[in-house]
Amino acid sequence: MDFLKTLGIKEDNFGASTGLNWYETKDQGVINIVSPTDGKPIAKVFQCSEKDYEEVTAKAAEAFKYWRMIPAPKRGEVVRQIGHKLREYKQPLGMLVSYEMGKSLQEGLGEIQEMIDICDYAVGLSRQLYGFTMVSEREKHRMYDQYHPLGIVGIITSFNFPVAVWAWNSAISTVCGNSNLWKPSSKTPLCAIAVQNLLADLIKENNLPEGLFSLVIGKGSTVGEKFLHDKRIPLVSLTGSTAVGKRAAAIIAQRFGKSILELGGNNAVIITQNADLKLAIPAVVFGAVGTAGQRCTTARRLIVHENVYEKVKEALLNAYQSLRVGNPLDEMNHVGPLIDKGAVEEFKHALKQVVQEGGKIIFGSEVLIGEDYESGCYVKPAIVEAENHYKIVQEETFAPILYLIKYKGDVQEAVELQNGVVQGLSSSIFTNDMREAEEFLSAWGSDCGIANVNIGTSGAEIGGAFGGEKETGGGRESGSDSWKQYMRRQTNTINFGTKLPLAQGIKFDL
Repeated sequence: MDFLKTLGIKEDNFGASTGLNWYETKDQGVINIVSPTDGKPIAKVFQCSEKDYEEVTAKAAEAFKYWRMIPAPKRGEVVRQIGHKLREYKQPLGMLVSYEMGKSLQEGLGEIQEMIDICDYAVGLSRQLYGFTMVSEREKHRMYDQYHPLGIVGIITSFNFPVAVWAWNSAISTVCGNSNLWKPSSKTPLCAIAVQNLLADLIKENNLPEGLFSLVIGKGSTVGEKFLHDKRIPLVSLTGSTAVGKRAAAIIAQRFGKSILELGGNNAVIITQNADLKLAIPAVVFGAVGTAGQRCTTARRLIVHENVYEKVKEALLNAYQSLRVGNPLDEMNHVGPLIDKGAVEEFKHALKQVVQEGGKIIFGSEVLIGEDYESGCYVKPAIVEAENHYKIVQEETFAPILYLIKYKGDVQEAVELQNGVVQGLSSSIFTNDMREAEEFLSAWGSDCGIANVNIGTSGAEIGGAFGGEKETGGGRESGSDSWKQYMRRQTNTINFGTKLPLAQGIKFDL
């Protein structure tokens, strides 16, 4: 395919790069990448060795020593050029994301646009890395805080957003003065290799240090473990499952490292009896089936007031009937495949379990077969009438399953149902009642990191901080003041007088 050639993807690819050089190790195992779109092999990736990892990380550490000396606006200029390069290659990179991961082409292109947007944001941020001045209780003293670069920022990304999450982290990390070490998902490593190839020319043109943008693709049991334990990496940003995040956080904490964790979501949309269903139904459908349900912000639970329950159910069934499932590179299709056959098995298992617990499947659930679905990874999105307390409803199944849940009382009952899971990423309410909306946004309302009114649970903009609470991890990426996580904070006090008064009026006379 032409887009593979354009992005420098070869039949055989290597798994470690410092931005300028690739380490040509071949004896650590090979990953055969097969597209969930058509079941055809795309390319091979040779996994890197522990020795490769050590050399790449050493280069990243050296790059940091240089990069922290560069003024932040000049760092921003490099990120501006990255955004320009992404604009130039938006179409082929979006096609690769769609083909390797399986999301629709529109979503693939949207993911590249997200990368471009965060680069633009980071360029402006490079001139706004502000501190804060405080009033000192001691005369002729000035106090302020400032922020300094951290070092190497380790970025571990998941298959469902194979490039955007790297950009969320690296664009901001770079203007903050850090070097970046990326470990992508072994399910979608070609997207990472393509980005690394695009960066190579910029690194040469700007005479940037080798190791500023590095990549390692290797076994979790070896390279992955070294990544988590490595004291040279003061911050690890990890996107993945809650189970993986718990283990990683414990390891990083033991060495007093910092972590940004973007883990599981079990997101709910509340539809009250005062909702505008013309807004609500399209938002729920996109939130539930976008990326074939493989977003951390996917709408998984729909909590509907009994007075509009039947009307919402009918509208959903009509909308789902019109969904087109098929090749994601065909822009006429709404839903692509799941990432692999393992994900299909999880989809089937969850539906079997919810029925056993008392749920009723009212749409979908089939695994699609035929020449248009030859990869075996296509399913028909499912709607299930269920109750919030079901064990399977309490879990996150990374697949297009929407649980339809009824409530009877006021909005607080609906909020309690929404909050009654261990995850706390995204949430949404549809209502035209100001009091219901404000209850939802109050301190006793949604307990999620993201709470929306009259829009869905997915599709966050880069200007706001992204992340969640509880078992979602508590980290924040992208906008607002998330940049502070990529820097170390320092409080400074300057005495410009001729005396040495102590704080709190303490006397210490010699």
